[in-house]
Amino acid sequence: MTTAFDFTVNDIHGKPIDRADYKGKVLLIVNTASKCGFTPQYQGLQQLHERYHGDGLVVLGFPCNQFGRQEPAPNEQIAQFCETNFGVSFPLFAKIEVNGDGAAPLYKHLKQEAPGVLGTSGIKWNFTKFLVSRDGQTIRRYAPTDKPEDLAKDVEEMLRA
Repeated sequence: MTTAFDFTVNDIHGKPIDRADYKGKVLLIVNTASKCGFTPQYQGLQQLHERYHGDGLVVLGFPCNQFGRQEPAPNEQIAQFCETNFGVSFPLFAKIEVNGDGAAPLYKHLKQEAPGVLGTSGIKWNFTKFLVSRDGQTIRRYAPTDKPEDLAKDVEEMLRA
């Protein structure tokens, strides 16, 4: 059975990262953008990361320019923006596509495992979030409007499981 740990992705600097490096961790995977109305969620994501990282949570940010072209910058500028404006220390990855023929294999998997409202598979906007268990199973999808701090209870339950 394929899990979220079975994919290799490139970090924000272009270095391949084997997702197996995160086995045994609870993951919160988010498609992000720097020029979006939801961009301030970076702060909440960083707070979740800081609060629960020691317990096994890793927030993973995947910049995406598919929604309103709200992530136009190159990877280095994205990393600098996130660190400077929100103190982001959780892992960021190279810009990807989350929908369509060019969708990253990881996102194809996540969408299949945790469909959206009414069973839709497509990502609707920036800051859609996926919670993944320690064994790599995609447990839940959250809408862009779901604030990171509102996910704390689910994260805590997953960390205890």
